[in-house]
Amino acid sequence: MHEEVSMSDRLVEAMEPHNVFTIKLPGLEIPVSDVVVVMWVIMAVLIFFSIFLTRKLSAVPNKKQNVAEIIVELINNIAKDAIGEHHWKAFAPYLGTIFLFLIFANTVSIFNVIPGEGFKFRPPTRNINVTACMAIMSICVVIYAGIRYKKMSGWLKSFVEPIPMMLPFKILDYGIKPLSLALRLFGNILGAFIVMELIYMAMPPVIPAALSIYFDLFDGILQAYVFMFLTSLYIAEVLE
Repeated sequence: MHEEVSMSDRLVEAMEPHNVFTIKLPGLEIPVSDVVVVMWVIMAVLIFFSIFLTRKLSAVPNKKQNVAEIIVELINNIAKDAIGEHHWKAFAPYLGTIFLFLIFANTVSIFNVIPGEGFKFRPPTRNINVTACMAIMSICVVIYAGIRYKKMSGWLKSFVEPIPMMLPFKILDYGIKPLSLALRLFGNILGAFIVMELIYMAMPPVIPAALSIYFDLFDGILQAYVFMFLTSLYIAEVLE
């Protein structure tokens, strides 16, 4: 019984955010959790590689330019297929940004190569606040797409098409979509995180390392793609 309680406590401790340090201001203290720190690290890594891979571009691409072009072409093709030939260029940068960010955010736990009880890289998307913010950003982009390309009058008119009875359902749709995006990403990443934590506690190191390829790497990349793809479909839907 003692071991079961201990394992439960360790699992709860791993799931909850932990304060890493506190920013002290006059009359105010701002705690900074590991969720925020990991997101800062991911953003710094993405900024560094975006600068590194795009420096000194030339007509004859070198190896790092080839890597950048492959990533950009992949994102552009996904955006073009989902949104269409006419409008995809306006949204490809956003879709690419959330895709790359979520890949790192979902799979960051594979970088816990140093054993011990120190700082652990845990996926920030295991926190509902992070996935909710991502979903709210995406639905704001969807609303922006409708207003920009249909004008305000055309976007508002779409709420009563094809019949005025659709108005409450169209309004409800703008609440269901971000909720679905947030909960889908949160549930899948948290579920995989819990499974891997239980495996780490119960099995020898070699087995978790092999299973991490699926639960941490493959599933994390898949969920990043699903989030980006659904966002692009919502944009395409509002542009129809």
